Amino acid sequence: MATDVAGADAVSDLVELRVPADPAYLTVVRTASAGLAARLDLTLDEIEDLRIAVDEACTLLLDPQEADGRITATFRLGRGALEVEVRGPATSLPERSSFAWAVLEALVGEVTTGQGEHGAWIVLRHTRARGAT
Repeated sequence: MATDVAGADAVSDLVELRVPADPAYLTVVRTASAGLAARLDLTLDEIEDLRIAVDEACTLLLDPQEADGRITATFRLGRGALEVEVRGPATSLPERSSFAWAVLEALVGEVTTGQGEHGAWIVLRHTRARGAT
């Protein structure tokens, strides 16, 4: 993905991780989240917040009725920004007023969601504060 708007960050790295849609495999996604966030020199608190948000997003996208489902996490790292798109087999998402959404929005800067024919998706966007080192 290249810069298409003046001032927008270009994606420098793209990492995609696919795991079975089983709670036992979410540890892999959490660990990858923390490792990739560390590449951006985020603070330990920011890394932990992102790790928790990714875990919550993955959990929301699990569907116990879908035995062969997959969780796909796509990490886009740019200059000072990390976007994580998580896709899973869930056919519905909780209301935006639910506790789960409050947690997500408190932990990362921006949360967007959607649903499609093959499941739902959640995008978490964390942008490093200006002046942070």
